[in-house]
Amino acid sequence: MHILVTNDDGVYAPGLLALTKAVRKIADKVTILAPDHNWSASGHVKTLHRPLRVKEVVLDDGSSAWASDGAPSDCVALAQLGFIPEKIDLVVSGINPNANIGHDVTYSGTVTAAMEAAIWGIPGVAVSLDPPEGHTGPLDYQPAAEAARRVIAWLAAHQDFPKDAILNINVPYRALSEMKGFKITRQGLRIYRDELIRRLDPRGKPYYWIGGEAPIGVEEPGTDYGSLAAGFVSITPIQLDLTNQALKKWLENRGFEEEIQIN
Repeated sequence: MHILVTNDDGVYAPGLLALTKAVRKIADKVTILAPDHNWSASGHVKTLHRPLRVKEVVLDDGSSAWASDGAPSDCVALAQLGFIPEKIDLVVSGINPNANIGHDVTYSGTVTAAMEAAIWGIPGVAVSLDPPEGHTGPLDYQPAAEAARRVIAWLAAHQDFPKDAILNINVPYRALSEMKGFKITRQGLRIYRDELIRRLDPRGKPYYWIGGEAPIGVEEPGTDYGSLAAGFVSITPIQLDLTNQALKKWLENRGFEEEIQIN
């Protein structure tokens, strides 16, 4: 198995190196192609209006990696389009230093790298850590890396795993022995507590920050947020098809197409 590792925090992020070391234990080949700087909350970016550059770099463990000035999704596209000549079997993105749950998946560069993999017909796995609010100092990524390794090893043993599948993994911040287990979950409800901060620059012109407190969530059983809060590793299968089937049926049942006509 050939695994491509990327992230949205930059090629030198400690979470990426921890994840890389973990998947090396089960992969025949591991290639790293990640952004050369932080793209957090970048969403699903595709760079079309400027050239992309890639350079070889050396990580803290002495291994080599490729760094691009593009977004996480650009890195996956570059690899699949031929920058990496060998066939890629799986894309793993992370480890992000904060959880990506609920509506976060639409903002997250970590998750959208896995989505980009699915566009190319490659399974994608996004891995994020959920440290306690207000945590300071370095994060320990080893338990999350081991949890991700176990999931990926299971996938590798099941050759019928769908080629366009996306798994969004969120890991509680605790020792592996203290985790309750693995839960297949659905997206929960993320509650954002953003506020607009207005300030004046030295010339008296206003500028704005989107600030506020950290987001919270609804602690509901079966959801990513609820399972994380209960101490489980949350594994949420997500997909590129964003069709709201319930709304589609609601419109059809009310004669939308018949009542709204061009002529």
